[in-house]
Amino acid sequence: MMAETKKGYEKSPRIQKLMDALYEKMPEIESKRAVLITESYQQTEGEPIISRRSKAFEHIVKNLPVVIRENELIVGSATVAERGCQTFPEFSFDWLIAELDTVATRTADPFYISEEAKKELREVHSYWKGKTTSELADYYMAPETKLAMEHNVFTPGNYFYNGVGHITVQYDKVIAIGYEGIKEEVLSRKKELHLGDADYASRLNFYDAVIRSCDSAILYAKRYAAEAKRLALTCQDEKRKQELLTIARNCERVPAKGATTFYEACQAFWFVQLLLQIESSGHSISPGRFDQYLYSYYKADREAGRITGEEAQEIIDCIFVKLNDINKCRDAASAEGFAGYGMFQNMIVGGQDSNGRDATNELSFMILEASMHTMLPQPSLSIRVWNGSPHDLLIKAAEVTRTGIGLPAYYNDEVIIPAMMNKGATIEEARSYNIIGCVEPQVPGKTDGWHDAAFFNMCRPLEMVFSGGYENGKLVGAPTGSIENLTTFDAFYEAYKTQMEYFISLLVNADNSIDMAHAKLCPLPFESSMVEDCIGRGLCVQEGGAKYNFTGPQGFGIANMTDSLYAIKKLVYEEGKVSITELKEALLHNFGMGTKKTFSNEISYQPIDIKLAQQITVQIVKELREHGKEPSEKEIEQILKTVLEAKKESTQSITPVGNSSNQSRYQEILQMIEVLPKYGNDILEIDEFAREIAYTYTKPLQKYKNPRGGVFQAGLYPVSANVPLGEQTGATPDGRLANTPIADGVGPAPGRDTKGPTAAANSVARLDHMDATNGTLYNQKFHPSALQGRGGLEKFVALIRAFFDQKGMHVQFNVVSRETLLDAQKHPENYKHLVVRVAGYSALFTTLSRSLQDDIINRTTQGF
Repeated sequence: MMAETKKGYEKSPRIQKLMDALYEKMPEIESKRAVLITESYQQTEGEPIISRRSKAFEHIVKNLPVVIRENELIVGSATVAERGCQTFPEFSFDWLIAELDTVATRTADPFYISEEAKKELREVHSYWKGKTTSELADYYMAPETKLAMEHNVFTPGNYFYNGVGHITVQYDKVIAIGYEGIKEEVLSRKKELHLGDADYASRLNFYDAVIRSCDSAILYAKRYAAEAKRLALTCQDEKRKQELLTIARNCERVPAKGATTFYEACQAFWFVQLLLQIESSGHSISPGRFDQYLYSYYKADREAGRITGEEAQEIIDCIFVKLNDINKCRDAASAEGFAGYGMFQNMIVGGQDSNGRDATNELSFMILEASMHTMLPQPSLSIRVWNGSPHDLLIKAAEVTRTGIGLPAYYNDEVIIPAMMNKGATIEEARSYNIIGCVEPQVPGKTDGWHDAAFFNMCRPLEMVFSGGYENGKLVGAPTGSIENLTTFDAFYEAYKTQMEYFISLLVNADNSIDMAHAKLCPLPFESSMVEDCIGRGLCVQEGGAKYNFTGPQGFGIANMTDSLYAIKKLVYEEGKVSITELKEALLHNFGMGTKKTFSNEISYQPIDIKLAQQITVQIVKELREHGKEPSEKEIEQILKTVLEAKKESTQSITPVGNSSNQSRYQEILQMIEVLPKYGNDILEIDEFAREIAYTYTKPLQKYKNPRGGVFQAGLYPVSANVPLGEQTGATPDGRLANTPIADGVGPAPGRDTKGPTAAANSVARLDHMDATNGTLYNQKFHPSALQGRGGLEKFVALIRAFFDQKGMHVQFNVVSRETLLDAQKHPENYKHLVVRVAGYSALFTTLSRSLQDDIINRTTQGF
């Protein structure tokens, strides 16, 4: 149905109070979960792993502190501290032990941790040596794979160190029948088992583990019911007392049984969302089509007069705040790639129903309104667009975009639905798709997609062509021979494709090794209770129990590789203005701009050492404390920034390399590159070339299979890994200097799109988005003046429609001025709540690393 255009409901004062409390302190690492899971594992030695996992889950939810915060209507928290995080030693722990004394002062996503928590973590981690998924995965990997990872060609660190996540479970099922209903289904399957079945023992243990996990979820909710009643007994505020009693009634009923009201349904949703992230440290656990599976409860309550629109809006707003309470600590390197405390919980509105009718309803508008009420990074809000989308919905979405928070992201049904059908989904399933994490389409409740399985730097194989596969005296890539022997562009391009295919095979080896380690050591029975067809198959998700199983690593650097290979083709092989040897020398010497890290072993350069800066900061803080001064968290952050800036200035004072004639020639080559046409300007020849470049990653990947019986599918986006991995990449033939960011997503390189937003969008649309079924990501940045007034919104919506009419898959926007971002760098204390679009997610600008902030600032600013 099409919703009427109307003014949204007002924001309640409660929401601002919840938000203020949420960001009052630095996020904190807590040790309770690590202690509890260690206790359980020590008690269950020798039992089947699926049983051990369910008993550990039970022990954790029985003993984690129960916290109901002031003003909350939706309850359930993994930590005592707001925005705190637990740790998960079963996946990895060495990195955390190494960073316990620096995690509070690192540049990306710092966390406070008490001395007591450090002590407890050091004690329990001694148990986990030799028992983690990361150690087993490392054992499984081929030596060639590890070497490629050491040389920063790709990184699978996401799942190598952490849980997987990246899933939408059957929220609708839990809300409708509760875990008691799921238990009945499992018990029915259990009765069908026969002692003579080949898989009798494994199925029996799986079903028992699922039942235990469901019981644990019910128990967890009842602990909250008891706490709400306890608080109500001593509450002096009558209104709050009644709220607490309602919370208690909600938690007594859900998620044990099916919800009977909208409020119960929302509380049931939240328990599912929270408990999934207590069982495992995977992120991108995505609520999906929230407006669809909750609408019937909302509609029934409104028609019965049980709830007002204002009350329902307040509950939705409370859920938005809670989604920002969930947090996760990553290792320092991964934190740079996922900067901004990203949890990537994607919620999507609009689109079609399974019968192909428009699915927009009043909740679709209220969810967009909630984003404007809270102005927070989570959820990663998205909107599905098709030719039947109501114009009013798109205008409402544009109003959210105009706020500058980088939300929502826009997705094209007309591309994604057929792409999913091409991967085996029925038309009804494809029409019901939602987005996982950043930009990854998935059939909800039926898919283990393993999205974000690795980041593949498409620039590094090109470096290997120039070095014949060698780096620092080691054969890292394919032995493609001397660059001087590649006498035609076709030969050069074939060498590039050879390097690409070789490294893709190693990436697959890495992902499959990690995949097997998760199945062996960390099956997730609670998650599996809510994914079709785990119960039917008697397999957990990690063993291939889901109906659809994929592995989705993403490549990035499309723009750099398009412009680089085009420059080689024109300047070297067609026009003969530069020899291949000259170009190699220019790249080795960073176009005469300084000695930085490159692809050869002739020149080396170490980028800013963040760990060293953190160590210096720790030493300074210790000295201050020895002299009687206790620096505040803000002062510690400023000390670290000062150290980093000092190191940055020392590295940016670049001394020209080589004699003056060589330097002049290198810069002449750079100038020749700069004047060549570039991707992103609606030039058919360049854009068709970009399409072919993308195929060098997407096509070879598709032939591989994973251990869960599924296939690999490609994505084309970097999250924010284009910045840290760019720091490990030498100069490239498109004129990009060494150690600078690689182009993000499928958009043009920063500053290269000079003909406006429509031309840039036309170029991006010419890629084969349907071939990248793990998702593509396209960023655009607009000056706020471009979206002023109704006219600005109409032009903006028209741009999206035009891009999607040409088969673009996804687009997202920053609407913020360069001046605002620069001022936020200088005066972060004045911009605590400035939210920007990073990659497939939004984050608080001031929490990002300086290099990532610079990358966002340097994106081309568009206007109409």
